[in-house]
Amino acid sequence: MTMDQSIDVALEAVEKGKTVASVAESGHMAFLNDEGFTAAEAVNEAKRCLHCKVPQCVKGCPIGNNIPEFIHELSKGNFGNAINVINEASTLPAVCGRVCPHEKQCQGHCILGKKGDPIQIGKLESFVADFDTGMGLIKEYIPQKTRGRVAVIGSGPAGLTVAGQLSRRGFNVTIFEAQQEAGGVLLYGIPGYRLPKSVVRQEIKKIEALGVEFRLGHRVGIGDITIDSIFADGYDAIFIGTGTAIPNTIETPGVNLHGVHQSIALLHQVTAYNDGMVTKRHVPLRAGEKVAVMGCGNVAMDAARTAIRFETDVTVIFRGKKEEMTAIEREYNEAVHEGVKFMWETEIEEFVGDERNKLKELRLKSPDGTKIAPFNRVFLAIGSRPANRIVSTTDGIEVDAKGYVITHTRPYGMTTRRGVFAGGDVVHRPQTVVQAVKAAKDVAEGIAQYVDAVKLLDHVSLLEQKA
Repeated sequence: MTMDQSIDVALEAVEKGKTVASVAESGHMAFLNDEGFTAAEAVNEAKRCLHCKVPQCVKGCPIGNNIPEFIHELSKGNFGNAINVINEASTLPAVCGRVCPHEKQCQGHCILGKKGDPIQIGKLESFVADFDTGMGLIKEYIPQKTRGRVAVIGSGPAGLTVAGQLSRRGFNVTIFEAQQEAGGVLLYGIPGYRLPKSVVRQEIKKIEALGVEFRLGHRVGIGDITIDSIFADGYDAIFIGTGTAIPNTIETPGVNLHGVHQSIALLHQVTAYNDGMVTKRHVPLRAGEKVAVMGCGNVAMDAARTAIRFETDVTVIFRGKKEEMTAIEREYNEAVHEGVKFMWETEIEEFVGDERNKLKELRLKSPDGTKIAPFNRVFLAIGSRPANRIVSTTDGIEVDAKGYVITHTRPYGMTTRRGVFAGGDVVHRPQTVVQAVKAAKDVAEGIAQYVDAVKLLDHVSLLEQKA
């Protein structure tokens, strides 16, 4: 389809009040706006913005997105200008528009929220990003890749952000990803009902279009691919954005019984099943089972809501009170609406098995005393930590007592080894996607400053030698 034909389709969609999703389903746009704003609805919502003199929504955005400006462009129907404004701050707008805790950040700071009706900023952002992707409106001007070569390890939100930011600045960037498909936690750790995989894949295509090279199935720290070998190939700097891939464990009796799983493993397996890579029998859930999820963060909510979609009876068990949970309030409310039950101030004292070493019940302790409750499966969601395969095969990279990489503030994000940077969860502990994006943006600036400084010194040295 030519650009003119695409524009015709878009105009027809606007005139008829169609959503981006409906046009996609007709075969004209290979994209899905799961939020459901029509073009008219998006424009009308944008027109509600008061354009505050001191916009509180920007103060609430961790990455400093110029929210009033992109909303103003959207209110005039200038979708292309709107995405240009968003791209100045965000590399993953279609993702952030869906998974950010907007009620705590930009949207939560909107002055109209005092009347209970804030601007739906996340929905507007994802609409603009989806429209841009579906129509192929934006062709960014990318400078020649002459500023330096940077290797990025990991293709989660931090790695993709660093790659996109540096590529836009004229760096030649290569991403080394251990999996056979890029996306990291965005693809394998967040359920499709919350973040459609098509959205992630389209965002990755946009980053690839910036000139970023993806080397999939390349596990750094194993075999011949190491930090040293990457530097030997001529890279000026390396960014480690591998996240926290190792789930935390506990010492509770019976934790090794069949039927006790990690929540992260469940989310990976369900992704593989939804992609047709494995059959349903590989997913550790059976209809009618009583399932418990231990923990009450965002991963716990994802696991619980995923499990209930497999027609199981799900209960979240949390040792704290409701107000102490770290999950987003919206995710909790939706979990309750879907039928997930909650046990507050409750701890698992023992996983009890049958004669086949299979979980059959839990010994639970709460303020009301100790009781036995039957459960077929338990999914642990008690945090994660970084893998050590990269630092263990590299000299000079220091970590703290829990394995998190130590970095400096000048240049921002550089580890204790010169030229090696790190950011995201591997440094700052598990955070939200937008927090990882914010940290990665800062590190990208640090990498640019470092490479520029080294090249300047090399140039001065060369001039001195000639003199």
